[in-house]
Amino acid sequence: MNNMNKEDTQKASIDLALWMGDNALILGHRLAELCGHGPILEQDIALTNIALDLVGQARMWLTLAGDLEGKGRTEDDFAYLRSDKEFTNIKLVELPNQDWGYVIARQFIFDAHHLVILEQLCTSSEKAIADIAQKAIKEVQYHLRFSSEWIIRLGDGTEFSRKRMQSAFDKLAPYIKALTLDDPLTILAKEAGIGIDNKDVEEKAWKTFDAILSEATLELESPEYFHKGGKQGLHTEHMGFIIAEMQSVVRAMPNNKW
Repeated sequence: MNNMNKEDTQKASIDLALWMGDNALILGHRLAELCGHGPILEQDIALTNIALDLVGQARMWLTLAGDLEGKGRTEDDFAYLRSDKEFTNIKLVELPNQDWGYVIARQFIFDAHHLVILEQLCTSSEKAIADIAQKAIKEVQYHLRFSSEWIIRLGDGTEFSRKRMQSAFDKLAPYIKALTLDDPLTILAKEAGIGIDNKDVEEKAWKTFDAILSEATLELESPEYFHKGGKQGLHTEHMGFIIAEMQSVVRAMPNNKW
């Protein structure tokens, strides 16, 4: 039953838009760091295109957050004029790039959740949220197909590649649960038909994990201990470096126009 008033609805919608936008922006930034460093040219270009997709999605989400907030803040204000503690992204997306297998495992974990989230948001009662989800979903379908194919290729490849992939999933496993944690606003948003059902997202994402990792001869378990805090502004030590680099020009030359 929906007991949300207009103010609660607005808060829940802004919260969701910022979370979606921050996740896409920070992961897009991480992937952009790999431009020119892919294992082969085709994959280098593919990751760069995924980075561009995510930054484009972040622009839509952060613009929506500003519109809903009604205080005149733009996508640039949210991206360049917030401190790390004001970002709500999960810790998974801010983890530094390591080898190709680690990057692909991180991408696959995010993609498997991202696609289900967008599928649910396509029917959001907040039309602006549904519109963005419908625009983004085709891109994310490709992202998941790309990362899934590489998981299978490396997991079911050589013994060396399989060990590297398994090591990557073992390292990343404690960061997965944060993608589907409920808080008061997400619960209210779900009840109002605005947001997502985290339990359903988690179940469907793990079905994808089971199907792809089984074919890849890899294992993934959700550990009892997991990293919380990203959405509440508590991040890894890596987040400050991302923000410093991403915001350096705007901070050095505020209000400049190009």
